[in-house]
Order: sequence, then structure tokens, then C-alpha cells
Amino acid sequence: MTSAPTPYPIGTAGVPWGDAERALWLSRQVRHRSYNDDVVRALERLSARFDVEEYGRIEYAPEQYRLFAVRNRGWRDDLPIALVTGGVHGYETSGVHGALQFLDQNAAEYAQRINLLVAPCISPWAYERIHRWNANAIDPNRSFRGNSPAEEAAALLRLIQPLRGRFLLHVDLHETTDTDDTEFRPALAARDGKFSEPELIPDGFYLVDDAENPQPAFQKAIIEAVSKVTHIAPADDKGQIIGADVVSPGVIQYNLRPLGLCAGITGARFTTTTEVYPDSPRATPQQCNDAQVAAVRAAIEFALRKAHD
Repeated sequence: MTSAPTPYPIGTAGVPWGDAERALWLSRQVRHRSYNDDVVRALERLSARFDVEEYGRIEYAPEQYRLFAVRNRGWRDDLPIALVTGGVHGYETSGVHGALQFLDQNAAEYAQRINLLVAPCISPWAYERIHRWNANAIDPNRSFRGNSPAEEAAALLRLIQPLRGRFLLHVDLHETTDTDDTEFRPALAARDGKFSEPELIPDGFYLVDDAENPQPAFQKAIIEAVSKVTHIAPADDKGQIIGADVVSPGVIQYNLRPLGLCAGITGARFTTTTEVYPDSPRATPQQCNDAQVAAVRAAIEFALRKAHD
């Protein structure tokens, strides 16, 4: 869908936000759901079968959030590592719940085959407020770099630092939603003193490959698996999805590391960012979660087959 450009209600058009505008924006953020109820309690249940570790804390006074990662038991130093991340953007619900569903229902299939490291909700403050940014109006998924301005990103970078060189794959679970066009792009433009243009939101699932390390067969295997669960986004009349050229059905490419994107943090041979479209009339919330799980499973199976090539 597309929508007409709408002036953002905070700030002056063409003028970047200052402290007053950021404070006003923050004052308007509303807590809609509970990270503790939805995520922490699920992890407590999973702790009977997995090693759940706290890898950081985020404080936005008066609130504090504990960050958790999950490892399979029987972790072996001679096995490669698969990293699965969700909730980098808090409003992308199936990334969080898809990661938890994978742990609960499927992770045991990979025992003694690969080490699993899963961070299901990287941005808990944003998860509660169904938002893209953190409380400082910063997008964590443009902040995965040294001296990161987003503590959510910095904490994950600290977690993986001792494991660099051992990652075989990384699947970063995301969504593209109608609110990308109606709220988040206009907010970004207003924050930075720019102007926003409406953009076609693709109806369906797609992937973002790394332009610096393209893995077309890997992406194709994931698309084929997910197509059995939900529909794949078609290219628009320019042969693009969200302004990027479609390089194969349902696949576009970004330069992950220069953009500070989460999927570029490990240096793994196989990386992808999933994008589910939860606002489609053709998809249910459970289908969205199932699509994320199908993507993770297909990614792991492909990477394990190719690990010694």
C-alpha cells in the first residue's frame, strides 16, 4: 500500500530535532505490552532445557530491562555457531515470537550438530511500545558499530565478541509493516530535518542478502522453505522491493556493515535478514511466526550442508 506524505506532528519541517523535540516525542510513547510477561517468562520456562544468560541491562529511568540470550546445552568448541536475533526493532513482533517458537519447538533438532545462540528480544523498551527506535529516538539497527550510540546494539556486540571467527550463519528476524510508511519513515525524516516520500510496502515475505558477501543459493533455499508457509513478496513495477533491486525472487541486497545493520555483525559466511509482512490480509500472526521459524530452520540446514565446501 502507499499513502500520501503526512507532516509529522513533532518539530519543524526541514529542521532536525533538538532536545525539546526528542523529549516531546518520548513523552508520547505509550507502553502497550509487557516484555516480562511475553519474553522473560517464556525464557524462564525454556531455562529447563537451555542455558539462559543475561548479557546486559538497559536502563531508561525509571525502567530497567535485562537482556537475555539462549544457548543450547552441550555447547561444543569444535562446532560452528548459528546466531539468531529478534526484536532489534521492538515493533516487529514475529521476530521476537518466532525466535521463541524456534527455541521451544525446533532447536533440539540441532543438538550436537551446531551451537545455537539466540537473542530473541534485543530492544525490550521498544518491544513494549511497539516502536522501531529506543527511548533516545535512535534506531538500533543502524547502530551496530564501534562506539554504538544504542546500548541495545552495544550489548549484543559485547556478547558476540569472544565468539568472532566461529559463526557459520546469522539470521536476523524482522518485519516490514504498514507503519513503516505511516509512522516510522515520517518520524525519521522529521528527526533528521528531511522530507519523507511514501513508499510501496511489499505484500509478502522477502530477504535481505549482504551485497558484500552475496549467497544466492542460501537465500533461495530460505525463500523456497518459507513459500510453503506464506507468500513471497513480488517486485514492484521497477523490479524493486523497498527501493532496492530484486536480485532473485524475494531477495534484495544491502551493504550490511557500512549501514550498521545487525545481520552484518558476525562476519559469518551465511547471513540474512528476514522481512515478514504481518499486515497482509493473506497472513495471520501465527503464519508470520511460522515463516520466521521456517527461515531459521532452512538457513541452518543449508549452512550445515555447505559447511565443509
